[in-house]
Amino acid sequence: MEWRERVATEKRAAFADQEYWGRPVPGFGDPAARILIVGLAPAAHGGNRTGRIFTGDRSGDFLFAALHRCGLANQPRSAGRGDGLRLLGAYVAAVNRCAPPGNRPTPRERDNCVPFLAREVSALDRLRVLVCLGSFAWDGALRAVALAGHPVSRPKPRFGHRAEAEAGPYRLLGCFHPSQQNTFTGKLRPEMMERVFRRAMGLAGLHTG
Repeated sequence: MEWRERVATEKRAAFADQEYWGRPVPGFGDPAARILIVGLAPAAHGGNRTGRIFTGDRSGDFLFAALHRCGLANQPRSAGRGDGLRLLGAYVAAVNRCAPPGNRPTPRERDNCVPFLAREVSALDRLRVLVCLGSFAWDGALRAVALAGHPVSRPKPRFGHRAEAEAGPYRLLGCFHPSQQNTFTGKLRPEMMERVFRRAMGLAGLHTG
């Protein structure tokens, strides 16, 4: 929390004239969502700046472009709150609600935040599929589903790109995180993420086009 607020005060030079959100970042999307997309945490100068998860950085640009191509968003870019973006049948959240130093949340930070994700899982009463962006999100989603009162199989299902697992009444899908480390190296390409979302749409009973 202290680091999150310090970043919001010191800022990055490119955003020096902007007022940072600098608080826990809530989930965002369609309250009737059948698909929940789970990330790791807000980026220091992305969601921590704009107040919307996966917004204001290149990871978000990659993600929302894929959602738009699949018909899960009404526009391909998320610039900030009030930009007119709507998600259609989808909701985006993160395991951690505050930007962590080095983008590496501690287990304690994760455990403090997972109850909020569990509440979102419970509140999305049409939810069918959780798309987990990276292994941290996969683990956090399993913890949130269990905390929401649903059985999770043991041993814990392992993360992988396009991995699938049952968790209570939900299906989990794994997808590499759209970090620059993955997208710049080609480990995650646009069509790879799109295939995961189209699979999620099929499982959730949404039109895949």
